Amino acid sequence: MTEALAAAGAAAALLVSGFIATPTSAAEAGCRVDYTVNQWAGGYTAQVKVTNLGPAVNGWRLTWTQADGQRVTSAWNATVTQTGASVAAVNADWNGSLATGGSAEFGVQGTWSSANPAPTDFALNGVVCGKTGTTPPPTTPPPTTPPPSTGCGSAVVCSGFEDQTGTTPSGAWQFAAPDCQGTGTATVDTSVAHSGGRSLRIDGRAGYCNHAFVASTANLSSVGPVMYVRMWVRHTTALPAAHVTFVSLPDSSQGGRALRVGGQNGALQWNRETDDATLPAQSPAGVAQSRPLPTGSWQCLRFAIDTTAPKLDTWLGDEQVPGLHADGVPTQDIDQQWLARTTPPRPTALRLGWESYGTGDDTLWFDDVAVGSAPIAC
Repeated sequence: MTEALAAAGAAAALLVSGFIATPTSAAEAGCRVDYTVNQWAGGYTAQVKVTNLGPAVNGWRLTWTQADGQRVTSAWNATVTQTGASVAAVNADWNGSLATGGSAEFGVQGTWSSANPAPTDFALNGVVCGKTGTTPPPTTPPPTTPPPSTGCGSAVVCSGFEDQTGTTPSGAWQFAAPDCQGTGTATVDTSVAHSGGRSLRIDGRAGYCNHAFVASTANLSSVGPVMYVRMWVRHTTALPAAHVTFVSLPDSSQGGRALRVGGQNGALQWNRETDDATLPAQSPAGVAQSRPLPTGSWQCLRFAIDTTAPKLDTWLGDEQVPGLHADGVPTQDIDQQWLARTTPPRPTALRLGWESYGTGDDTLWFDDVAVGSAPIAC
């Protein structure tokens, strides 16, 4: 973003995966706010970046006014409250100090009815941030805070399966059938890869006793306090209406039962084996807040699992999936079941594969898998 563009008030809107992304900025001598909206029918998320252009501050409070019918329902990286049309965001414990030129980012999720305009009256610690304008959007949404690393060299798991020498997974990756084994298979594939010359292929079969996973031998018990997982996945058949799992994380907080990522009703979901809770709730409104996993192409899937609180986040590519976001604040049709359990998750291992609880064959490939204690970019 250049000051010339901001001064000119250039405007643009970008259609990304069915979302309308409209960045809006407000600036003057004291502060600048960049507000980027991803919008769908009746709902939205917004990434907010506040930059301090005045003297250094230790603790910040950003305020603005919503349009009639807009309502903030949850937030991350800040505490956000709404009274009537007035909204206030207060820094988290770790991002409250802003040097001159320093910035902090946080996000909000909300609903809207008749219209969803971007706010125009931001104020930082009571100082109005000035006139507003629009700028051309970035080609991808801004990164999370803290910014993800571009590599995974220091991660506990950092694998493109290039160390596999045969067609049977070996060494750091071992075949596993957690409950029962059927006709599902796992192989090292040298004909399909996201990078390099190898990937992990799973031929998943329908039916509960067709479990087929490949488990990393790495012990993830000490990863945290937030565990970040990144993988590239490609599959051939759209997620079915029935429940399926393709990522399974044994969880010591559940006595070894799994924290699972898969699909139901055609969209991505989290599932907790202990109580079968799902995120989002499997109501039509809840499923609408999730996303399908596109077929026939490599997709970057990322997770952030808080091991100190029942919180987690999910990104498909660079888009945060609203229905797969749990921040501890109850959100209708999203996390009613999830928040019924308050014990923080503590994943100890990673398994990639296929598990069906009804119908649903699929062929999947995994590549460039990483797990660590810092964010890992696509």
